[in-house]
Amino acid sequence: MLAGDLYHADDPEIQRDSIRVLKLCERYNRTWADEPGERRRLLEELLGSLGAGAVIRPPFHCDYGWQLHIGARSFANFGLVALDVARIDVGEDVFMGPYVQLLTATHPIEIEPRRKGWESAKPISIGDNVWLGGGVIVCPGVRIGSNTVVGAGAVVIRDLPEGVIAVGNPARIVRTIGV
Repeated sequence: MLAGDLYHADDPEIQRDSIRVLKLCERYNRTWADEPGERRRLLEELLGSLGAGAVIRPPFHCDYGWQLHIGARSFANFGLVALDVARIDVGEDVFMGPYVQLLTATHPIEIEPRRKGWESAKPISIGDNVWLGGGVIVCPGVRIGSNTVVGAGAVVIRDLPEGVIAVGNPARIVRTIGV
């Protein structure tokens, strides 16, 4: 799993970790807006790292938590889904609109291995000062450069360089941004 090799998600050790995370996410998603300390505590227990001033609004869902690293002052609006089967690095000052999906998990294209339950994953990296509009989907193995904006509803299947605006499905660069 960690090296991007094929694995079975029904492995007992993976299942134990998954149950722990599901319980933590459920507790997090039941918190109230007037409980910022409790929210922060739960995220710190759940995630690999959480930068100062970073906020994730519930509901929030992830696979393992410890593979997700969120930089300082980053903000995720309602409904973030982070399938962190591989590492996900989110830089500082990143803004994510509602219902963004960061998806590292992938499956074999061939029918038989997929039918037998094999999976793999590729890491995602998001630079500093990135804005992901509502409903953006970032696919396995993608790197998004710093100072880039991805328009609402875009599906990012390839790396995006620093300082661009990308929109559409699949996401395509429409212009550069002066920084």
